[in-house]
Amino acid sequence: MSKLVQKATDDLKQAITAAVNTAIQAGTLPEAPLPAFTLEVPADRSHGDWAANIAMAGARAFKCAPRKIAEAITANIDLASSYFDRVEIAGPGFLNFYLKPQFYTDILRDVAALGSRYGHSDFGKKERIMVEFVSANPTGPMHMGNARGGATGDCLAAVLDCAGYDVWREFYVNDAGNQIEKFGISLEARYLQIFQGEENVEFPEDGYHGDDIREHARQYAGAYGDCLLRVSAEERRKALVDYALPKNIAKMKTDMDKYRIHYDEWFLESRLHKDGELEEVIRILQDKGLTYESEGALWYKATKFGGEKDEVLRRQNGNPTYFLADIAYHRNKFEKRGFSRCIDVWGADHHGHVARMKGAMDAIGLDGDKLDIVLIQLVRLVRGSEVVRMSKRTGKAIQLADLLDEVPVDAARFLFNMREASSQMDFDLDLAVQQDSQNPVYYVQYAHARICSLFKKLGVQNPCAADCTDEELALLTAPEELELIRHISAFTNEIIGAAQDYNPARITHYVIMLANLFHRFYTACRIRGEEEHLAKARLALCAAVRTVIRNVLLMFNIDAPESM
Repeated sequence: MSKLVQKATDDLKQAITAAVNTAIQAGTLPEAPLPAFTLEVPADRSHGDWAANIAMAGARAFKCAPRKIAEAITANIDLASSYFDRVEIAGPGFLNFYLKPQFYTDILRDVAALGSRYGHSDFGKKERIMVEFVSANPTGPMHMGNARGGATGDCLAAVLDCAGYDVWREFYVNDAGNQIEKFGISLEARYLQIFQGEENVEFPEDGYHGDDIREHARQYAGAYGDCLLRVSAEERRKALVDYALPKNIAKMKTDMDKYRIHYDEWFLESRLHKDGELEEVIRILQDKGLTYESEGALWYKATKFGGEKDEVLRRQNGNPTYFLADIAYHRNKFEKRGFSRCIDVWGADHHGHVARMKGAMDAIGLDGDKLDIVLIQLVRLVRGSEVVRMSKRTGKAIQLADLLDEVPVDAARFLFNMREASSQMDFDLDLAVQQDSQNPVYYVQYAHARICSLFKKLGVQNPCAADCTDEELALLTAPEELELIRHISAFTNEIIGAAQDYNPARITHYVIMLANLFHRFYTACRIRGEEEHLAKARLALCAAVRTVIRNVLLMFNIDAPESM
């Protein structure tokens, strides 16, 4: 949480603790260890700015009614050196505390002083965390699941970064193994069909049937002709893969750039094969007695580490499985590169892989609890009430590139973070392009632009709390003003909470509420034509709102426009 909120929390806890001890010494309360208690911000502000459950929590320890405990505390509490000016007892013994004006003043000064750093903290203590996300199969175009996974993963990484972690973004490219073999066989079939006719070359039933495979084959044939008809199948497939795979990876990078996602590394699976890291994993498991051979394949005793069944590491033909490469890759993350925690963002269809992957980390001597998986549920495209499956431009299933052609990147990144990853969601294509308050990202951006426009009309450049005296800022007493400042004060804590929960949607909801509170304030509290000192303080409040909105939008790589 912010240093000011932390100070308020610490001071209040100390004041409550001191009051309990004083009451014990006076004999008002029986001697007993201080029970654990919580401080929270009530949803209903009529219940105070902050509330403490110490009286309820202490009923058993002190062997008396919560109301009596609450009365003993209020009779002995000293709030003089805290941010609180009074306490009231509610119901059976809840303690409701009310903030002094100085708290609101100091929050506005804190925002002005920290600017673009407001909301940042050192909560994560620079722990090295990798967030691996999207990692789409490079044998074809990226789909809608990748669109949601990309926005979620990138915004999660941003939240972790602001919360004080040392964050690394990575895309794992499966450029080796079974799917690349299938890619090569599919390309070969389409290439041969060009010269020998589709009726004469059977396409493999489990091959990749997309038009992109046909296009790669056509392009290769156009550039190099029938030269591959005179080489072995192995050489032909390799040539086609070497031609098509880099194009697919380059297209992925282009799409990610357009989506404003920038990775620290695109890690190639083939690197693990070349460096012998798959064989290293096999040796580790063999040395631990966790492998056996059956029907010509090498198996891992996954059931000893939470798996539902044992898993093949190396097939009968000698080829490694995807699972073996995955173990090697995660070992590389932890052991070779020293990340203390790794977060993988996967599609919900991979839920069965979670336990066996974490178990495999334990099996090779690492800590499976340090591997966290965020599962992304399905996303359904809709226009109003109609489900959309086809692109208007291509007539084919909508891919990530199609979405980014139709929907502003700002809207895609924001709207995909409107729901927790674990929730299925509808993405409304019509809503995403609307330029009105029904569109959440427009609503938030408009609040930012409205403040910029106000400053421009009034001829003020960058008003802030630093330009105001404490007496001027103390004039901000309207409920709409205080609620707005209280919400601003919670920003740092919201970021920390989002980082702890791996849920960037918390910040999306936070900034929507901030925009809502600002629009409510702007309607209720005049600035132009108001008394000079109050107008000045309200401008400082507007500047603080602008700063926080801008910090959220830029954190999520979304534009913060100054006019709309």
